[in-house]
Parts: sequence; structure tokens; C-alpha cells
Amino acid sequence: MSTLTDTKVASALDRMYAESKAQREALHDPARWQKLEGASAQERADALSDIYMPVTPEAGRLLYSLVRASRPATVVEFGMSLGLSGLHLAAAVRDNGTGRVVTTEMSAAKIATAKRNFTDAGLADVVDVLEGDALQTLAALEGPVGFVLLDGWKEFYLPVLHLLEPRLSAGAIVVADNTNMPDTQPYLDYVRDPANGYVSVNFLARDSDSMELSCRV
Repeated sequence: MSTLTDTKVASALDRMYAESKAQREALHDPARWQKLEGASAQERADALSDIYMPVTPEAGRLLYSLVRASRPATVVEFGMSLGLSGLHLAAAVRDNGTGRVVTTEMSAAKIATAKRNFTDAGLADVVDVLEGDALQTLAALEGPVGFVLLDGWKEFYLPVLHLLEPRLSAGAIVVADNTNMPDTQPYLDYVRDPANGYVSVNFLARDSDSMELSCRV
């Protein structure tokens, strides 16, 4: 049995996906995003502190499967939001019987909600939540890191990867979400250049967006 089908976990995921679906209009409201043009990362995080920015259920199961298969000692998530992807990562770590999830978030309100979600699902013991700028909070992280999910503000994908690179184990998997967004292009250019030490492939994660899956060689 997978922890994803555990009553507590499945109930939490069903509830959170229902809540995120109800917010879809708010998330895609152009007026809301126009107000945030020029805002700092912290200002954007605080303004969207009640909004889910979820991976799809299919992408969540993919993340679970990749972590199960790779059995990383440490999973790092950049951009926790309200914890949907984190639950999939934590479920995989629980089923592996080893490892931990280190997840980052700038919004204090989102952190409080996500921690409740992890507790409700019975997975809080395998998740460490870091509050603040990931470029600061992850600086002291000890390796090796075997799996990375990049799902925060897109302009920080490449700086976060550079920060983590010295700790990445050989064969580490790096998954970047929302790679159809223009701000991810510097990151994509980097991981797609073989000289930088990755084998990378892009695939659709939803009808209008994609993920980039990269292996550290």
C-alpha cells in the first residue's frame, strides 16, 4: 500500500485539491497579477498567502514515484505554498523508510497552513519547513541532496540550483515546474547545456504548461 492511499493523506489531498479548484478564477485573474507587477518576492508571497499554486494530481503522483525510485537522503522543495506537492514528497519519503523533505516558503501565513496540513496527514515528522528567502535558508543545508523540486518564483530557479549544486549527489533529480513561463528560460538554457552536467527532458504536466526533468550526471 502507498501512503498516498492512507486515509489521512488521501483525505487531506482531496480537500486541498477541492479548495484549489474553487480558487482557480482568483489564481488566474489578470487584475490580481497586474497589481503585483514590480512587487518584491516577499510582497508577492504575502499578497497570495491564501492561494494554492498546486501541482496537478498527475504531477503529484509523478513526484511521488520519482522519489520512491531514487530514494534520496534529502528532498529539497523550493516553494512550498500550502503543501500539496510537499505531501506527495513526504508520502514517498515515508514509504521509502528513510530520508527527509526540506521545504521552503516566504509567506508566514502559508507556512502555518501547510504545517497544519502536514500534521493532519500524519507526515509532519518527515518534513522540515524553512521560512524566508530560500537563497538564505538553504545556504546552510547539509548534503547530499538527491532530489529537488523547483516550484517557487521562477526567476529564482537558476540561483537556487546554483546554491544547491555543490550538495547534489551524482544522479540527483531536479524537477522544475511551470517551465512554459518566460522567467524560467535562463534556467532551461542552463540545464539543457550538456557542459553544465545535466541530462534534461521537457514534458507536458498539464494542457498548457510543462515540467523540466533533469538528472545530475
